[in-house]
Amino acid sequence: MHPFEISWLRLMAAAALVLIALALSLWQKLGLEKGLVVGAIRATVQLVAVGYVLVWLFDVDRWYLVLAVLAVMVIVATLTAARRQSKSSGDRRAIVPIAGVAILVGAGLTLAYVTTVVVHVSPWYNPRYLIPLFGMIVANSMNAAALALERLQSEMEARRGEVEAYLALGATPGQACAEATRRATVAAMIPAVNALAVVGVVSLPGMMTGQILAGADPALAVRYQLVVMFMLTAATAITAAITVQAYRRTFFTPAAQLKPRAPS
Repeated sequence: MHPFEISWLRLMAAAALVLIALALSLWQKLGLEKGLVVGAIRATVQLVAVGYVLVWLFDVDRWYLVLAVLAVMVIVATLTAARRQSKSSGDRRAIVPIAGVAILVGAGLTLAYVTTVVVHVSPWYNPRYLIPLFGMIVANSMNAAALALERLQSEMEARRGEVEAYLALGATPGQACAEATRRATVAAMIPAVNALAVVGVVSLPGMMTGQILAGADPALAVRYQLVVMFMLTAATAITAAITVQAYRRTFFTPAAQLKPRAPS
């Protein structure tokens, strides 16, 4: 067995590390025991299942199955991002399509560029490249959409008086909430910016570490990791911008008036 090959026995040994977090939760009475146990079990089941699905997809190698998997990723990411924000059925009806379009466009454009210009995937639907790359991209797009939705909601709530004053002075809705939209976009992009600043100094990302452990040339692993970092930054920026610009419109009526607060 390769020294870095993870057998099921070694995996069980690694799972014992979760016991440290479990013991800390019990000691500090954090109440996270159930979440840790359920999360560890779900992660194991989901990843093992995905592993077998990927093996099957690689063998079948059909473009429509690959696109179906990508579509499922977008749908799950959209519902996850929207669920964190929506507080009523009305909110959910508005947020789901906004998050879905933003994630689809941000992740889709980035994936198309990387696979055609940078990696030169052949055939274009090669699941060995498309699915892992899209998985990383769509996860970051989901987080960007969720952060943008949450931050814009809080900014608009905190700045209601300011926005109404601007509207009363004749400003357009876009002008009235310009600072709120700017702050929401910045907040959604901060994780990506911070990751760019510390990569290689504070952290060695998973893809680069995995390639090095698998025996790849470190210089090649670095180049692949840079591609990943750049594509995640682009996807985050596109998704955040679309989310904020689309979501801000839901706070105003067709007559360019600020909607009243939703009943709690």
